[in-house]
Amino acid sequence: MGVTIIGAAATPVGKLQTPPDAPIQVLEQDVLADVVIDAVAGAGVDPRDIGGLSFAQPRPYTAQKYFGTFMASYLGIAADGYVAEVLGNGMTAALAFEHAADNIRSGRADIALALGVNFETAVTSGEHMMSSMRAVGDVNFQSQFGITPIAWYAMDAVRYMHEHGATRDQLATVAVKNRLHATMNPIAQFRKPLTLEEVLDKPPIVYPLGLLEVPPRSDGAVCLVLASDEVARSLGRPHVRVRGHGFHHEGAHQITSAPSDMIALNAAQKAGRAAYESAGVGPADIDVSELYAPCTIVEVMVSEALGLAPHGYGAHYAAEGRTRFDGDIPISTSGGLTSRGHPAYVTPLYSMLEAYEQLTDRAGERQVKDAALALTSAELGNYNAAMVHILERMQP
Repeated sequence: MGVTIIGAAATPVGKLQTPPDAPIQVLEQDVLADVVIDAVAGAGVDPRDIGGLSFAQPRPYTAQKYFGTFMASYLGIAADGYVAEVLGNGMTAALAFEHAADNIRSGRADIALALGVNFETAVTSGEHMMSSMRAVGDVNFQSQFGITPIAWYAMDAVRYMHEHGATRDQLATVAVKNRLHATMNPIAQFRKPLTLEEVLDKPPIVYPLGLLEVPPRSDGAVCLVLASDEVARSLGRPHVRVRGHGFHHEGAHQITSAPSDMIALNAAQKAGRAAYESAGVGPADIDVSELYAPCTIVEVMVSEALGLAPHGYGAHYAAEGRTRFDGDIPISTSGGLTSRGHPAYVTPLYSMLEAYEQLTDRAGERQVKDAALALTSAELGNYNAAMVHILERMQP
């Protein structure tokens, strides 16, 4: 059974979480409930027909546990399909999307929601950094030395520059391009235009990545309404169909003692090939891509791993303007993780939202002309695992 996206809604990405001592608290369930109401209303379906709820598990800072079942009660949705929370670090929301899609493919539901909320901006930097360090490598070996995800990506950048002769200026153009896209995206976290000089002048986080070349801390909530082909066709409006998807885990946890090419992103290559094969298309057929790329270097490497740019040319293509929304290989038209923002546990759903808007001509000024096929990716720490979806525009 085919799976489609028939509706979507999200909060603007930014700072939504209130400090624990604030007299009035912003509650995750209230924020997410409003988004669900908007998404379901926009899809034009009866909430009573929703048959499954697949949540991106919220951050560990969330006070309410068993959040998924709590939200089912809060929304008043009874379901015969599965109601569950899914966790997979940066891939969390992509796995939630696949969980919702499987509710439909299996016949358990005709309509299912993939949804989630990510609150983290009011958590202390120390607590947040401790959580990040414990996610990288072996907590009993590497974590005690303070390595973070950004440090690992910075090592990727140095290696990439060494192997391919790319310059820091070229990598920084990715941040400039993404900010251009964000200026046209009303839900982006940062919308002030940037120059290359401004990016290069910012203080370093981990060389060669500066402040504007790494992701911010972000809050957000998003809901996608998925449905069977039959339901989508009955609505008589444009929708988006999941044409193909692929996944691969290379059996490594970010830092591994096994020899490997640290900038090849083998999992993304294999997941991409599987997605292209299942969709019956190739990289040249993709009109717009929304990549999970926390840092500028990651967007470059993933664009190559997925065949959107030739090996060693991702940074050159970005510097030449080819990955702009009006270029021949549009990438991260939402503004990407550096400018649209990065509410990590729901970021892949924001990418799906951007693809949905592009394929239904709702992207406004950043609209890619005649976009018919979109690609999204998600990762699990330095792309040791990757999930790729290919989405197709469908007319009524």
